[in-house]
Amino acid sequence: MLAVIAGTGALPTEVVDQLANRPVICAMEGFAPDTLDVDMTFPLEQLGTFIADLKARGVTQICMAGAVRRPAIDPSRIDAATMPLVPILQQAIMSGDDGALRAVIGIFEDAGLQVRAAHEIVPALLPALGPLTEAQPSDADLSDANRAAGIVRAMGAADIGQACVVSKGQALAVEGIFGTAWMLKSLTQRPDAGGGVLFKAPKPDQDRRADLPAIGPDTVADAVAAGLSGIVIEKGGVMVLQRPQVIAECDRLGLFLYVRERTN
Repeated sequence: MLAVIAGTGALPTEVVDQLANRPVICAMEGFAPDTLDVDMTFPLEQLGTFIADLKARGVTQICMAGAVRRPAIDPSRIDAATMPLVPILQQAIMSGDDGALRAVIGIFEDAGLQVRAAHEIVPALLPALGPLTEAQPSDADLSDANRAAGIVRAMGAADIGQACVVSKGQALAVEGIFGTAWMLKSLTQRPDAGGGVLFKAPKPDQDRRADLPAIGPDTVADAVAAGLSGIVIEKGGVMVLQRPQVIAECDRLGLFLYVRERTN
């Protein structure tokens, strides 16, 4: 049996809607999904009990989908089943995103639960190589994407972010802790004539079972507001949510969406 630990955003709903059988839907306190009915809610301080409850329901696999922030741990709420996990959780909260996710995945695996990626369960989330839109990138755009890929690799090696914006070979913005939408909004008052590429890709060597980057209709709107020419994503490494709407919006607004081969 599968359980989806759902956070905020569009991904959990897209995953659940495309499954043949409804999974057990779970959420951490304070991060309930936007449009799903939750079967189990748990505080991080009672993660051990939550895992035991999952196994008692017959759950053997979990999928973590959606956004969560790092909550502060309230020592007074930690129960006996979670006490042995506290050192791991404390280290996870102090680590970068990828390190934190690896620690949490390790907790579930040590409990005998298989952790599956959203795109493994719903392969259609990952588009094929090449242009997805009527507009296509120019040679200059592809050159900017190549420059951006190098920047994202360097950022990812430091566990910082998964996206940046490049125009004419220059980095205009890089993604940090506040995410892609915040980064793009920082460009709405840019002083130049516009143009440039949003590039997204996973961090090098990141565990792709959680926190794989994604774009959706809001990304398209934010890219247009930032004056960009298009979006380039890495093949096999970035999910496209609500793909028909994304492509339709790109075509309506004249933005290109291009899937680039992964490079090392």
